[in-house]
Formats: sequence, structure tokens, C-alpha cells
Amino acid sequence: MGLHLYCLRHGETTFSQTGGYCGILDPELTPEGQQMAVEFAEAYQHLPWTAIFCSPLRRTVATAQPLAAKIGQELHLRDGLKEIHYGVWEGQTPEWVKTHHLDDYIHWMTEPAWNAPTGGETAVQVANRAMAVIAEIEAKYSEGHVLVVSHKATLRIILCSLLGIDLGRYRDRISVLVASVSRVRFTQYGPLLELMGDRSHLSPALRDLPGT
Repeated sequence: MGLHLYCLRHGETTFSQTGGYCGILDPELTPEGQQMAVEFAEAYQHLPWTAIFCSPLRRTVATAQPLAAKIGQELHLRDGLKEIHYGVWEGQTPEWVKTHHLDDYIHWMTEPAWNAPTGGETAVQVANRAMAVIAEIEAKYSEGHVLVVSHKATLRIILCSLLGIDLGRYRDRISVLVASVSRVRFTQYGPLLELMGDRSHLSPALRDLPGT
């Protein structure tokens, strides 16, 4: 069967509604975000899950818990799956950042692999910690279905790392909306992307919500 890695972004928060920078900040899910987690669990509970790995932030834990409760699995919390640290941009809007840190913003938008938000992390730094978790999963489980619940930038960076895509292009090549899931199967030839940013498990009302 091989190893199947499911990469799930957390449900809606107020920051995903507005597009503000929310890395190490720890907001709760909105009621709609909580329902997204429930609908994912209902749609995916039938799979023979091997393990669930999760960022320890509240929005990811709350997204993973409905499935964990249904299948009786514990959550393996890993700091390496946390969202990118936005430094002094945390909690701010892109408009505020462009006003107060324009040079850093331009550098980050141009080449985020090696340029960080002011006081924050580069994509390379995120990849180093996140891919250590993926390596742990690969070492522990040669086959099965493993869920990774994480964040927008971190999941994009993980997928780019697995698929050999330049980390500097993670925003340009990978789309990961709230509560979307992507699936990678590990084959003898390397990671194979089988599903990308899917939200078919959500009801139409939730799929149609605005947000990033």
C-alpha cells in the first residue's frame, strides 16, 4: 500500500477571513471553522488511519480533534509543524507592513526562501523544521494513512519540499485554502501528488465562504 500523507490546513479563523498575518499567534477557530473540522472528520473517518501529527497551536488542534475523537487516535503534537513566524508583522495587515517595512516586504515577496518577514522566519528555516517531522513520519511508518494538520505557509513549504519545487515560489505554485486537504503517496520513485487543495468534503455553504 505504501505511505499516504494527508496534509490538512486548519479551519477558518478571523485572520483567514481578513488576510492578516497570523503565524505564532494563537486564535481559536470561528464557528464556521469548527464546522469545517467536523465535516472533514465525517468525510474521512472511514480511512484506516495510522497516525495524526499536528501543530500544537489551538486552531490546528481544534481542526484535528473531531477526527481523532471519532477514530480513537491521539494527536502527536510537533512544534516543527507550526506556522511561519512573521516577526513584527504578526497581527498586522499587508497594508500596514508595506507602510512600515516596505523594503523587507519587497524582499520577502521577491524571494521568501532566503528573506524573512521583519524578525521572522525564512521559508528555508520553516522547511528545515517541518521536513524533520516528515522524516520522522517516513521513518516510523513505511505504509498507512497519516494525517498532518498544519498551516497555510507551512503546508505549502512542505509540499514544495516533497515535490522538488523551488521554496522561493511556494506562494506562486501551491494553493492551500482553509480546511483543504492534499494527499501525497510515497512510491519507489519518490513522493507523488495525488490530491491538491481539495475541499469537496465541505458543504457548499462553507466552500463558498470568502477568505484565504
